[in-house]
Amino acid sequence: MDSGHSGESPHKGKTGFKRVWNAFFYSMDGLRAAFRHEDAFRQEVLLAALLIPAALFTPATGTGKALMIATVLLVLIVELLNSAVEAAVDRISLENHALAKRAKDIGSAAVFLALVNVPLVWGLVLLG
Repeated sequence: MDSGHSGESPHKGKTGFKRVWNAFFYSMDGLRAAFRHEDAFRQEVLLAALLIPAALFTPATGTGKALMIATVLLVLIVELLNSAVEAAVDRISLENHALAKRAKDIGSAAVFLALVNVPLVWGLVLLG
């Protein structure tokens, strides 16, 4: 089935600086969409807005502060990926289906683990 296409998206043609420039704006669009449409993302951004400055003012070492901030950013990253999975699943079908539920539940579990990781790492850094 060779129709001259590699199976790649036709939007993959940009290279070099133009690709990086476009990717930056696509990323900003994604952050705006998540903030506009995802309640959990907005809540986690608020959490990050509180915890990241707090981490900077702790008596932790530079590495400890970096770990504390990284755990908070990880929550945002995992939430973005979870939201992307949910949007893709909903785009395919809004019907109840065992595989759709599994995909959404697994994404939710990933967010849960990222959230559990925050107090664990913060506790080890601060009390450690």
